[in-house]
Amino acid sequence: MTVQAVPDQNVSDEEFDRYFTECRYTAFRLETLQVYDVGYEAEAFRRFLDDGEIVSTDARDEWAALVGGERRFSRVHVVSEPLTDYLRFESVWAYRSSVAAGEEVNILPVAEDAWPEGIPRFDFWLFDSTRLLRMNYTRDGTMLAPELVTDPAQVLWANEVRDRALHMSMPFAEYQRRFDADMRPL
Repeated sequence: MTVQAVPDQNVSDEEFDRYFTECRYTAFRLETLQVYDVGYEAEAFRRFLDDGEIVSTDARDEWAALVGGERRFSRVHVVSEPLTDYLRFESVWAYRSSVAAGEEVNILPVAEDAWPEGIPRFDFWLFDSTRLLRMNYTRDGTMLAPELVTDPAQVLWANEVRDRALHMSMPFAEYQRRFDADMRPL
């Protein structure tokens, strides 16, 4: 099944932020890109590439506070190996602190030219198993406006994808054992 948003259901930045504060129980993220171009990460990414330095940012600290609350935050990232520099950075800079704060981060590794059966090649957020946001990106990983998907069949399908991805993946703590401190293969 392909998730198609209802026309004119683009979600503003303010609405997008509200989904995180208004969800009552769970928030699940499927990530499929190998590079994201996120402005608030740019300086931290540059410093990681320059000398391996890990810097804290307000955005990272705010995320850690959010996922450390009473709601359950989880994600699965489908990662092609070998890892891109961005995925090494994301693992070291974001995932380690997110896991420490309480988010359940799982990794689904695949060979560079493979893709797991039944997993779409696009990102989404699923809040409380009932509200689905398709995340849209340009080819370089720049986020466009998310789209609210209201079709019940597609929301149900996203729940099935979540369950399948969680079953096929491994906890980040287990995955990172295959790498050194900078996420280079051992």
